[in-house]
Amino acid sequence: MRVLAFLAALSLGATSALAAEEPSGCDKFKWPIHRERAALTAPDRAKLASGSEQAALPSSAITLGLVAPADAKLPTPPERAPKDGTFAGFASFKTVKAGLYTISLSAGAWVDVMQDGHFLKPAAFSGATDCEGLRKTMKYELSAQPVVLQVSGAKDNSISIAILPLE
Repeated sequence: MRVLAFLAALSLGATSALAAEEPSGCDKFKWPIHRERAALTAPDRAKLASGSEQAALPSSAITLGLVAPADAKLPTPPERAPKDGTFAGFASFKTVKAGLYTISLSAGAWVDVMQDGHFLKPAAFSGATDCEGLRKTMKYELSAQPVVLQVSGAKDNSISIAILPLE
């Protein structure tokens, strides 16, 4: 019986430690997220199918349709392999004005941003649970070249994405 009590206490401690690693609430992001959250929760988000090619970056958030990873035909294998039962998709944008952008997601997923055939690394990352409409946001320095945005590992078959120039 003592062993069971010990294992239960150990399990609770591990769960608490994991929960403590992930901030909770909209006020826990590393920078203000009001603009990104407003864009991600706006009712007029354009709906794009996976594989869509757009002339330019959207001026507001989009909702990207996602499919099974095997059906997504991602241009490049994601840097992190998607788990079974998740969804993936991508969109490409031909015209990009060079600058620093936030790329924000409504739900948890892996994001790959590519320009000139190379994965870009985010300049900064922030995420929090329990923030309605926004799960994570990243800052990327984009050049004036076409960009491909790949999403993988999403739990649902669509995700809202905001790609906004930094003010």
